[in-house]
Amino acid sequence: MSAAKTTGWRASVPFLRVSATKIRRVADNVRRKPYVEAMALLGALPHKGARLIGKVLQSAAANALAANKELDEGRLYVKELLIDVGPTMKRMWARGRGRADRLLKRSCHISAIVDEIGAKEEKANGSEG
Repeated sequence: MSAAKTTGWRASVPFLRVSATKIRRVADNVRRKPYVEAMALLGALPHKGARLIGKVLQSAAANALAANKELDEGRLYVKELLIDVGPTMKRMWARGRGRADRLLKRSCHISAIVDEIGAKEEKANGSEG
């Protein structure tokens, strides 16, 4: 991994008991948006994933504000929001006539990186010259 990809402040939550596909549906609406706008959008969505992603983004923003006292929430944006598949627990589901089906209890990992809005523009301008 390159050092340029890891700039910003991160937070992650592993082993959430929600399917990654259900969380990705919400995460696609929030990526690369300003932090304040993303939190407002997540607060309005009725999905469980919106609440979980909101907690991770809030933690990443708190990490940013604790590391840099001059930052403001209005200057942050969601740089990366990764939803990775976690381990699947396999359970037996009893069916009729003595048969059994598999019940898959899926899990996921959420990783978020927030960065300063001005830092994105400075890096883009610095690489051109």
